[in-house]
Amino acid sequence: MPGNIKLTSLTKTSGCAAKIGPGVLNNVLNSLPKFENPNLIVGFDTNDDACVYKINDNTVAIQTVDFFPPMVDDPYIFGQIAAANALSDIYAMGGNPATAMNLLCFPSCLDISIMHDILAGGYDKVKEAGAVIAGGHTIADPTPKYGLCVSGFAHPSEILSNSNAKTGDMLVLTKPLGIGIMNTAAKAELLNESKIKEVTWIMSTLNKYAKECTSKLDIHSCTDVTGFSLIGHSYEMASGSNKTIEIFSESVPIIDGALDYAKMGIIPEGMYNNLDYLKDKFTLASNVTQELQDVLIDPQTSGGLLLSIPEKNVKEFLSRIEEFTPYARVIGQVIDKGDKSIVIK
Repeated sequence: MPGNIKLTSLTKTSGCAAKIGPGVLNNVLNSLPKFENPNLIVGFDTNDDACVYKINDNTVAIQTVDFFPPMVDDPYIFGQIAAANALSDIYAMGGNPATAMNLLCFPSCLDISIMHDILAGGYDKVKEAGAVIAGGHTIADPTPKYGLCVSGFAHPSEILSNSNAKTGDMLVLTKPLGIGIMNTAAKAELLNESKIKEVTWIMSTLNKYAKECTSKLDIHSCTDVTGFSLIGHSYEMASGSNKTIEIFSESVPIIDGALDYAKMGIIPEGMYNNLDYLKDKFTLASNVTQELQDVLIDPQTSGGLLLSIPEKNVKEFLSRIEEFTPYARVIGQVIDKGDKSIVIK
């Protein structure tokens, strides 16, 4: 057996508080032998949102998996948000989800009706996506966790990656930032019912509609903004494309109230993990406040798509997406590679 870890050491980690920060999984994967397969079009090398495997000249399969603990108390809404988050990776790669498998960790102390409601929330979002749930796997766990393993399909020419941004492209973000901060404020019982509904609506909205708005438009690069934050996912796009991304901080859509809570120090732990990893990857203009920086590094749950679009197609995309969200806007541009991957103005 490789390594010196005894099995019993893994069975006694219930109180473990170790932090698994951004990039840890890829660092571990890079230390292992790499699989070589000519049909694997996209693996983990570029930190893309899902893997892409060629089936034939006309079809590629896109596969992803994602699950996490609750960020809301309502089990049905939790199921919706977790499912929307997992499905998002397929849309970010330019595909359409087809099948999904449930992943559920569930405590024995909770009523089975709660399990039903979590799964029902996921079921309804998968149905909205036009896909099917075909089973899954459940284990007992002290902390409930839910998500999906999702498979989708696309034509090879439709695949989007996070590593093909071109100089001159404009960056469009389709959902507002501040979700992590607002969820932290909600846990502290600082949000009213109206604001909670707004935030949960943002999280549970499928990126299906944003992806559909790209039809027949020239999209160079795409990713979804989730736990690694806007700066983190922009960094992956800039690094993979060998470019620098300029973010127009005053144009970034932000949930009303998020900056105020950030200024009060009500920010999730994940923000500090992101900052620790990204602190030498970006530069800030003097007008960018501390609370605005915190929002830009805030981990998002089921955030929007970040698209690198030729300027000629931006107006058409924004016109199309107005039907689905008031938040989408241009937040930056792609320029030739400079000293830093991300420049925040």
